[in-house]
Order: sequence, then C-alpha cells, then structure tokens
Amino acid sequence: MPICSRCKNQVKVTDLTCGYCGLQLKAHGHPSIELHQTLSEEVLCKSCAYHADDSCTFPQRPYAKACTLYQSIAAETEQITYQPRSPSLQTLWQRHKIWLILLALFGISLLLTFF
Repeated sequence: MPICSRCKNQVKVTDLTCGYCGLQLKAHGHPSIELHQTLSEEVLCKSCAYHADDSCTFPQRPYAKACTLYQSIAAETEQITYQPRSPSLQTLWQRHKIWLILLALFGISLLLTFF
C-alpha cells in the first residue's frame, strides 16, 4: 500500500485524496494518474529527467511543485537494463527438439545413401 507523503499514513491505491490529511494523491480525479508533489519549497523540475533533457511540456515548468509527468533522474539511472542470456544447449534442445531430431534423421539418411 502506498504511503501519504504528508502524514505518512497508508492509503489505498485507488484513493484520490488522503483520508487523514486531505492531500490530493491522484491528478484530475482519476485513480490511475499519479500526482507527484513536493512538500518543501524545492521545485520538482530540478530533479526531473524531462527537464534535464529539455523535453518537458508541462506549463508550470520550471517552477512546478506538483506534476503528473515527473520522472526522477536518480530513478532513471537505477533502472536495470535487460541483458538476454545466451541460449544454452539445454534450452536449444527443449525448444527445438523435434527439428533437431528431424535434422539428425535427415543427416543419417544422407550418410547412408552416399556411403
């Protein structure tokens, strides 16, 4: 369950406002639009990835204290990049065993016809 940033009480994911302190948690009255807010005098834009790469289209930029577009620069650098594993013989066998058996039979039949 998420925690209210002002009063530190647990709130439901679908709550639009905090039931304890009344802080607005979701934007535009929609439970799936996250509203990022700062409680101090610090603005969100200083630590936002969209502001850093100059792709922000938010009208209150660069003085926004509440934003639906906010993406932390720190969170962006912490994302784990996907590194696919190289396929091992076991996974190749499990995925393509029918084709490998047919290829082996075809190879054996070619060897028998030429020798």
